[in-house]
Amino acid sequence: MEFEDARPFMETNHRGVISTLQPNGAVQTSIVVCGAHEGKAAFVSVRGNSAKVRNLRRNRQCTVLSVSDDWRGCVAVEGQAQLFDLRNTPAEELRVLLRAVFQACGDKDHPDWEEYDRAMVEQDAVVVLVPPDRVYGRIPAGR
Repeated sequence: MEFEDARPFMETNHRGVISTLQPNGAVQTSIVVCGAHEGKAAFVSVRGNSAKVRNLRRNRQCTVLSVSDDWRGCVAVEGQAQLFDLRNTPAEELRVLLRAVFQACGDKDHPDWEEYDRAMVEQDAVVVLVPPDRVYGRIPAGR
């Protein structure tokens, strides 16, 4: 499957799981709100010190799994995560990216963007984009 085949599914199914690798090689999973942004799987980790972010800083290999509300469809995107935060991204560029990924992961605007911006800075939020190396899953007809 190509990412373009999976993109419409990911644009409308935002429940997800990220799988990363722990230092001992074990898989660590976390529930995320995910979506598709500029040809990549995307989500925001609102806490920059979370286990998933620590794992991704050490080993960028991960899988983002997007599932339908009824659990009858799913798309997995495997790849090397790209992390964007205040350590490597200018503040204004990060602010715009955080907002764009928020919208991509929920199809809506935040009710108070200024509050969102402040919270993301305070929590050291990280945008995670995963360019697809491999895409697979089951997309039911009509999705």
